[in-house]
Amino acid sequence: MNSVVAIHQRLSTGTRTMTSTGTEPLTQKTFNQALAVLGDSDPDLGGVLATLGKPPMWAREPGFPTLVHIILEQQVSLASAKAAFDRLRQAVPTITPSKFLKLDDATLKNIGFSRQKTRYCRILACAVTDGSLPLDRLGEMDDNSARAELVRITGIGRWTADIYCLMALRRPDIWPSGDLALCAAVQRVKRLQSRPTPEELDALSERWKPCRAVTARLFWHHYLSSGD
Repeated sequence: MNSVVAIHQRLSTGTRTMTSTGTEPLTQKTFNQALAVLGDSDPDLGGVLATLGKPPMWAREPGFPTLVHIILEQQVSLASAKAAFDRLRQAVPTITPSKFLKLDDATLKNIGFSRQKTRYCRILACAVTDGSLPLDRLGEMDDNSARAELVRITGIGRWTADIYCLMALRRPDIWPSGDLALCAAVQRVKRLQSRPTPEELDALSERWKPCRAVTARLFWHHYLSSGD
């Protein structure tokens, strides 16, 4: 039995929504079940689990603040993005679109927003405010529909949409193939000669459906432990 069939069959009992509707979020139970299947069906992932143990089920609260945080993370280190986001929370303890739009350029620059990210987050705030981005209804949509709604907004590309769907909506089968840390971890764990392209990562990920978001967390677990 190949790994794809094994994962589908073994996840079907008690986790049917994981492979059908595409809208049910991961729970700790389905997360642990998926890890067990991945560890058994993929020796390399099994090795990561045996060496490092289970990864955290990294998750974030859905909503405007999380999307702002993810935009801050675009093309910078997680640490610098977190520092900027923490300064934003100090300036605006309750981050809402209307409160964000009241912040002037100088304030946002001092917080750590580049000119481009200031523009992106203002566009996002306006889209949430006027209803053109139905942020509170994304959880009711399937993966493709939720992603499509997000990427319509200037400043939100595939990576940002994928990270939001994976962490905030906790979708089980999101695979952020544009993530550099994921790319580096897959190369190392799978002992590839070169860094895989996003297209190559997508092709590799077929074997881990329908729990690629769990697989991504395993690879990130390895990446963070390696000190890269």
